[in-house]
Amino acid sequence: MSCHLASKSIITSLFKMPVFGKDCPSRTPDSLRYPSCARYAAPALAVGDQKPVRFRTQRFRCFSALSPELRSTLDKVVTSHKVVLFMKGTKDFPQCGFSNTVVQILKSLNVPFETLDILENEILRQGLKEYSNWPTFPQLYIDGEFFGGCDITVEAYKSGELQELLEKAMCS
Repeated sequence: MSCHLASKSIITSLFKMPVFGKDCPSRTPDSLRYPSCARYAAPALAVGDQKPVRFRTQRFRCFSALSPELRSTLDKVVTSHKVVLFMKGTKDFPQCGFSNTVVQILKSLNVPFETLDILENEILRQGLKEYSNWPTFPQLYIDGEFFGGCDITVEAYKSGELQELLEKAMCS
C-alpha cells in the first residue's frame, strides 16, 4: 500500500494541526496512533512578501502489517477451525482479564476452540487489527467470521445469541 500525494489542507485536516517543517506529524501523538503512514507538507522558501507561498508535498511509503502472506495465513487459520480466539496468553494461562473472560465463556459452553497468543508476534498483533478492522484483543472468530471482542461476546452470551451461533457453527 502506498500513500498518495496529499495537499496541505488534507494533511492539516488529518492531523488537526498546522503543518510546517519542524511540526511534522511524525513527531506528534497522532502519528503514534497511526504509525503506518507519515505524511507532511513543508512550505517552499520564498524571498520577500510578494511571492506566494507554495507548498511542496513530501511522500512517505505507508506500511501495512497485513502482508498478503499474513492475510492468507489468517484466512487459513480462521477457516480451518470452527472457533478461534486471538488473545493475550493461552487458554490455560490468559495474560489479560478480557481474554480470560472470553475463555471462561467458551469453556462454560463446552465449545472446542483454538487460541493463538498475540503477544508472541508483533506483526501478527498489528496485522490482525487490520484483518478484522478491530483495534483491541481478544478477537473471536466463529465459523470463519469475525464475531467480536470481549464486550460483544459477553453481551451475546447473556442474550443467548452466542450459544445459538456456536450451535449452528458446530453443526455445519
